[in-house]
Order: sequence, then structure tokens, then C-alpha cells
Amino acid sequence: MSKPTPPRQGIFLAPGQGRFYSMGSMQAVFKADLAETAQQYSISEWWLDPHSKGPGAHSHPEDDIFFVIEGVMSFLMDEQWLDAPQGSFILVPGGVVHDFENRSDRRAGALNITTPGGFEQHMPDIVQWFKDHPLGEA
Repeated sequence: MSKPTPPRQGIFLAPGQGRFYSMGSMQAVFKADLAETAQQYSISEWWLDPHSKGPGAHSHPEDDIFFVIEGVMSFLMDEQWLDAPQGSFILVPGGVVHDFENRSDRRAGALNITTPGGFEQHMPDIVQWFKDHPLGEA
């Protein structure tokens, strides 16, 4: 018989709170991940300064869900770029090549849910990679 899982605690974060990662003109703020979600998903905000490229075209096995919370972000899915204004919803299934960037004159951000969780474990290495390979302009 498996051990019972301890009950999880609720989370309240004020605006701007969370685990902050800076990658130059791109920033991430993780709100909830592994222990807080029973390893089911991670929730983060991704912010891009004006005219900033994003992480670059990539894919991974996890699904990525984005909801644009400020500005206009451009999303790549497979080979098509889509402009996504505030309020847009984007679902990128695991394995699909994707990217995002901010081509506008103002800051833009998206709420991101990754499922299953665990992506945040890679953030220290990702931050170091962007220190070594600074983002360009979009």
C-alpha cells in the first residue's frame, strides 16, 4: 500500500510575487510548480520587453498553454506565426515546435501552464544559457 500524500496548502501571491528568473529582455515568474501542484502542472508568467525575441523555436513533450495577459505577443506553432493580443488563448500540444516573441512597442506577457509539471527544474540552466546567448530584437 502506498503512503498517503499530505494535503497541499493553498497559495496566495500578490502581483509580481513568485520565483523570478531574468533572461535579459525576457523574464519568467513561476507561481506554482512541483510540490505545490502534486507534480501535475506548473504555472508561470512570461514577460517580454518591447521588440524582444523569445526562447527560440523548440519543442518538448509537455503541453504548453498560454493566455496573453498584457500587450500583443506573437506565437509560432509549427511553421505559422500568429499575433495574439491580450485575452488570446494558445494551446501548444507536446511535441509541436513553438516560440513566442514581442514585436510591439510595449511590454507583453502571458500566463503559461505546462502539463505535466517539472519544467521549472530547468530554469537555472535556461537562465545561464541566455546569459551566454543574449536575446536579439524581434
